[in-house]
Amino acid sequence: MVDVCNHHAETEYANLLFKRVADPNAFLYNAMIRAYKHNKVYVLAITVYKQMLGHSHGENPIFPDKFTFPFVVKSCAGLMCYDLGKQVHGHVFKFGQKSNTVVENSLVEMYVKCDSLDDAHKVFEEMTERDAVSWNTLISGHVRLGQMRRARAIFEEMQDKTIFSWTAIVSGYARIGCYADALEFFRRMQMVGIEPDEISLVSVLPACAQLGALELGKWIHFYADKAGFLRNICVCNALIEMYAKCGSIDEGRRLFDQMNERDVISWSTMIVGLANHGRAHEAIELFQEMQKAKIEPNIITFVGLLSACAHAGLLNEGLRYFESMKRDYNIEPGVEHYGCLVNLLGLSGRLDQALELIKKMPMKPDSAIWGSLLSSCRSHSNLEIAVIAMEHLLELEPADTGNYVLLSNLYADLGKWDGVSRMRKLMRSKSMKKTPGCSSIEVDNMVQEFASGDDSKPFSKAIYRVLKLLVMHQRRMDDDIIEIMVHDIS
Repeated sequence: MVDVCNHHAETEYANLLFKRVADPNAFLYNAMIRAYKHNKVYVLAITVYKQMLGHSHGENPIFPDKFTFPFVVKSCAGLMCYDLGKQVHGHVFKFGQKSNTVVENSLVEMYVKCDSLDDAHKVFEEMTERDAVSWNTLISGHVRLGQMRRARAIFEEMQDKTIFSWTAIVSGYARIGCYADALEFFRRMQMVGIEPDEISLVSVLPACAQLGALELGKWIHFYADKAGFLRNICVCNALIEMYAKCGSIDEGRRLFDQMNERDVISWSTMIVGLANHGRAHEAIELFQEMQKAKIEPNIITFVGLLSACAHAGLLNEGLRYFESMKRDYNIEPGVEHYGCLVNLLGLSGRLDQALELIKKMPMKPDSAIWGSLLSSCRSHSNLEIAVIAMEHLLELEPADTGNYVLLSNLYADLGKWDGVSRMRKLMRSKSMKKTPGCSSIEVDNMVQEFASGDDSKPFSKAIYRVLKLLVMHQRRMDDDIIEIMVHDIS
């Protein structure tokens, strides 16, 4: 009966049944602990465990066993209580359950969740038998803390890797911005014959989006459709974001329109995508459709809306949406929303109003907001406010050469060459150099990054040989054109 209550989340009724039993046995104690743990009532799970320990003395002692400890340890993990977990770990030794793989896996998980990876490694190293859960738990612990070098070392040591192992590494690299590594492991996973599932697709798609790996993204879309994964809203949302960031907003819109069910993330992703592609009116129309569908917008929705208004120069609409956030949806504007509004006011030439808004912000303005104001000052030749913005930027990001160049260009536009000279001297005195930009290209589903004059790649010599041939071919074409023109004139 307690198990039935557990399946129906009726822990209170299960407790009533438990209390009616005068002398509960180990099986009933375990059932009650399991019920509380499954329903995330971790404190009561520990309470029942303590009651069980009280029956370990007397004529008919009851001892915790291999079925007790996994749920007790996981309850400690759920409470994020390291000290309590250490005590229960001592009980595992005391009651002779140290060599049980399930119990040891729960201990590794508990230490991982409590961010005590040294203890997790200690338990792992002492295990007589390790299964995939043991390895994956340790890998996921390092991934969660962004320790990808350690996670990768454990992963490479693991013999029987599962889809969870591969997905953990892919998502970990994507999360810390190592997108090329994420794609590399996704390909390796397929090469060893493991088919991606919905979670692995959602993990790798942000990497495709950031690197502009459109062809791989399209293949994932095809694979997801074939495997029936497009019924999953998370997969569709990730695909829409990928298409938007890779410049194929129409593909994203087609997928959005085909979705049978959409959540707030679906709508917000599409609105932001349209806004970033300069299709402001479509973004606003989509928001109006969202309202008709009775979907409550979130903070991301309004970032997209305000960005759309900035792209289209819709000042009044932008101000109205900004006010609507708090008034109609009880959403406190964040720094991103203020940034969009400052950008909108700056683009509209309302620089004084933009500066006043920044001064009244409830949080400290970041470098993006002051940078946006500085950029608008150059567009509208406002040196006074530009200097104010630059003063703040010098505090927030003193090593960013772009800000110095922007102010120097404004001085040049206004013919103030002493200001240009001052900026250049300041850059030289700080030994500042502009960070070179880089480009990326996708060939055969591989994304390669390179900078101007970059000869560090193993295929650099081949590239330069082809470029030399192209230059020679272009010169011959130019010579032929000149010869034809001379012939026509004569």
